[in-house]
Amino acid sequence: MINFIGQFNVIPSLPKTLEPLREIAFNLYWTWNHEAVELFRRIDRKLWEESQHNPIIMLGRTDQKRLVELSEDDGFLSHMNRVFASLMNYMGEKTWYQKNHKKEEKQSIAYFSAEFGLTECLQIYSGGLGILSGDHLKSASDLGLPLVGVGLCYKEGYFQQYLTSDGWQQERYDMVDFYNQPMRLVTDKENVPLKIRLSFPGRELVFQVWKIQVGRVPLYLLDTNVPENSDEDKKITHTLYGGFVETRIQQEYLLGIGGFRALQAMGIDPLVCHMNEGHSAFLSLERIKNMMINHNLSFTEAKDVGFFSNVFTTHTPVPAGIDIFPNELIEKYFGHYYRNELHIKDTDFYKLGTINGANDGGFNMAHLAMNMAGYVNGVSKLHGSVSKKMWASGFGDIPFDEIPIDYVTNGIHTHSHLSNEMQQLLIRYLGERFLQDPADKEIWKRVDEIPDEELWRTHERRRERLVAFARTRLQKQIIQRGGGTSEIAAAKEVLDASALTIGFARRFATYKRATLFLSDVERLAALLCNTNYPVQFIIAGKAHPRDEEGKRLIQEIVSISKEPHLRKRIVFIENYDMNVARYMVEGCDIWLNNPRRPLEASGTSGMKIIANGGLNLSVLDGWWDEAYSPEVGWRIGNGEEYDDLDYQDEVESRMIYESLEKEIIPLFYSRSENNLPRNWIATMKNSMKNLGPVYNTHRMVEEYFNNFYNRAYEKRILLSESEWKKAKEYSAWKNKVTANWDKIKFAGHTELSRNQDLKIGTKYSIQAELELGELTPDDVEVQIYYGKVEDKLKVDSNDFVVMKCSNAKNQGNIYKYKGEISCDDTGHFGFTLRVLPKHPLMINQFELGLIKWAK
Repeated sequence: MINFIGQFNVIPSLPKTLEPLREIAFNLYWTWNHEAVELFRRIDRKLWEESQHNPIIMLGRTDQKRLVELSEDDGFLSHMNRVFASLMNYMGEKTWYQKNHKKEEKQSIAYFSAEFGLTECLQIYSGGLGILSGDHLKSASDLGLPLVGVGLCYKEGYFQQYLTSDGWQQERYDMVDFYNQPMRLVTDKENVPLKIRLSFPGRELVFQVWKIQVGRVPLYLLDTNVPENSDEDKKITHTLYGGFVETRIQQEYLLGIGGFRALQAMGIDPLVCHMNEGHSAFLSLERIKNMMINHNLSFTEAKDVGFFSNVFTTHTPVPAGIDIFPNELIEKYFGHYYRNELHIKDTDFYKLGTINGANDGGFNMAHLAMNMAGYVNGVSKLHGSVSKKMWASGFGDIPFDEIPIDYVTNGIHTHSHLSNEMQQLLIRYLGERFLQDPADKEIWKRVDEIPDEELWRTHERRRERLVAFARTRLQKQIIQRGGGTSEIAAAKEVLDASALTIGFARRFATYKRATLFLSDVERLAALLCNTNYPVQFIIAGKAHPRDEEGKRLIQEIVSISKEPHLRKRIVFIENYDMNVARYMVEGCDIWLNNPRRPLEASGTSGMKIIANGGLNLSVLDGWWDEAYSPEVGWRIGNGEEYDDLDYQDEVESRMIYESLEKEIIPLFYSRSENNLPRNWIATMKNSMKNLGPVYNTHRMVEEYFNNFYNRAYEKRILLSESEWKKAKEYSAWKNKVTANWDKIKFAGHTELSRNQDLKIGTKYSIQAELELGELTPDDVEVQIYYGKVEDKLKVDSNDFVVMKCSNAKNQGNIYKYKGEISCDDTGHFGFTLRVLPKHPLMINQFELGLIKWAK
């Protein structure tokens, strides 16, 4: 075995006039700047494709003679200088944040995620969660938010997919050379790589930090593949979602604890932390520890401060999607930490990993995040409701619709998923402001001004490119698995560039039901093989390496696609990644999505086709449940949920066929004299102008900022004043209220309008007497909770009014309250009374889990 005794780096040698290329390449702003991408493609088109669109590799492999040639090419230099000036202007211009918020601009928001999908050459993502994280950073950059990203740097990343001759998925793991990626090692003042140490059981773990510049936002990735570590510890950041349960806790320890320490080592002290899924929830513990050390706060005081400035976004609609670690593994990695760093008892620590007080042998990372974050949200309106159902047991007597779980519907970074041709068309008719503010509804209304001919021809060109791309990829797939010349020749003839093209591309989890459209092959064949009105499917996606059922779904699709009468109409593209997705979302006419409701938390792939002129056919799940209307696309079902899953599959598969047969195909092929599908184009325009300004990450990130980040920031600043005086006062108040809550008693109530039929517009008055014990009216809020008797168990059917204390002084420990219900509707109503904690710092009145109902 060879051991190198020294190391050095080699970087591309660029002529002086080409030096701007280096700065352009190392800022991922180029990933959403079409002119920059075309600049790299201009250097060497073949090498650009072979490098997986990696400008660092391409510049390193480009012949020096070619570089000299480019340095003397006025046309290329002019192109490069335009792109460089665009980057400099982008980095220096006044942003939405600067225009609207006068706060410190150092990175005060830290966004933690286990994966980031930024561009196809950076294989540090697996699917939708990663793409969302990457788009979140891109929009944060566009908006100018003082945000920094934190993740892990995977040496293997996610697997590369290839299929055997019988369609069975195989996995290949390619090592990533970080030195040939658009990223740089973080170094100290002496230009030595920054290395940070973590205490692991019986050893120290060392990691280094890589930096990726995403426009204005830095992303830091943690890497344990350093000489100081054992071979086993080097592999902690080897594979995304790989290894066993102990690997996962090691990765999440590194992401949460290590990530926060890395920021501090670089002089970044975030005031707000956003946990994108529960993978990074351990960061909340490190924040507490730092507050205890640096500001002399108790565990409870530090926990309260952290609570007000942590945000947690959950992406899963099922408990099985959450990491739950065995207590013995938690003890192994955190026993020393909670005893000697946090100074709390084991019972107090393990309660942090549950929301219902029962630790059944597992430490739940989502529960830890929920306990530590004052702001908790799902990723669509429906998913917010699903999350409340999933965790209702942790919220005791709180009515369902008041469980403090909010929602922010996901979006996509429009410019990253928009074809160059369509972007130029939109700029021509919507104006340059479309680039700066894709969430402006008034701008999108100008879509109606685009001539039908131009919109349709632009979309048709992208479909033609998709078909050409699919043919090329299919040929490569056949060659790689040893197919014959006749099979390769046949691949050149698959698909029809003018046929109605339906795309289905996503993770092959069984609940996404990738084979639902195959339930009646004869009926499907009749649709696909109609020579007058042809239809075709392009499908892509990966199954998890250990998901045998998901692999069987892929095999079934591939098998069907080999049938002689269907092979030209169904194509499966291997190794789904951001590049494959780009061609599909830019070129498909219909995006098919048929998960089993309500298991799709949000879904974003269908959002990516909107600005490209594609239309959605989807189950009413995730984002489509709130986005659908007949003017913008098609639905599968009416939002039903079934107990008999086989019956559900049968019903909803028939709905897919019926939608195609009766609505979609006739609309697509109904042409005017100049062969334009006028009504189809009208639906395209409706989808673009109604959905485009809503389902994007500019709107999403603005919502996160206004609803969570900004409020958390202001509370953090308020709590820190006068050496954390308010934080200490709040913790003391919370302890007092909790200790005295059981002493609260309803002493009686009087209905002043009892036994009367009231007319609309009148008031129903109620007085109540309350014994508060050691508490005062300043500590509580007394409410009348009311609604129609028949609807009392329905979500959002009840309401409340706040009662006023009529005597400020305590009269025998009894306080009198009075309130009125406005009679705004007819019907039979009921009411009850309740008491909730009240404090100006509280985010919501249910965060302490205290509520007292009248009996």
